[in-house]
Amino acid sequence: MATLYIPEALNIFVGSSADSSKHLSITSNTLPVLEEKTAEHHAGGSIGAIEIGGLGLQALTQGFNLSGYDPQVMSEFGSIGAASNTFTTYGVIRDKQGNAPIELKAVVWGRLTKLEMSEFKRGDLASQTHQIKEVVRYQLFWNGAEKYYYDFYGSIWRIDGIDQNQAVNSILRIPSAG
Repeated sequence: MATLYIPEALNIFVGSSADSSKHLSITSNTLPVLEEKTAEHHAGGSIGAIEIGGLGLQALTQGFNLSGYDPQVMSEFGSIGAASNTFTTYGVIRDKQGNAPIELKAVVWGRLTKLEMSEFKRGDLASQTHQIKEVVRYQLFWNGAEKYYYDFYGSIWRIDGIDQNQAVNSILRIPSAG
């Protein structure tokens, strides 16, 4: 059945503390872009080139913006202990066919590598722009079911619960841990 899914509301928790909710200040959130590494191949006898995929995943990054300044998030930048912080996003996706709310949940373990504070100007609402890199684990859930799971250290890439890299890990004797 065809339907339309529309993002409606969101929240992000920066860190694992229950009081790290940013529901009052979050204005936007860009989840990691999933992109395969590719390489161009133009065979000597072919008329054209192709981009060959399946060469791994590009590095994952996530960005989010907050209204105002947030000292708790500011403490995450450059912190020695912040080598793999947890950033959990919750989104409400509306199924326009049945009008039911659907939970989108994304969990990123990474490092806050960018903190850009807007110009401080009287009468204007200040903001902070953030970027998370060095993403070592990423999970995306759609309505409670795992859609994607990425684990850099375990070399795991699951789609809908199916490990896409299991055969390779088995051949290379990489222990599974996810």
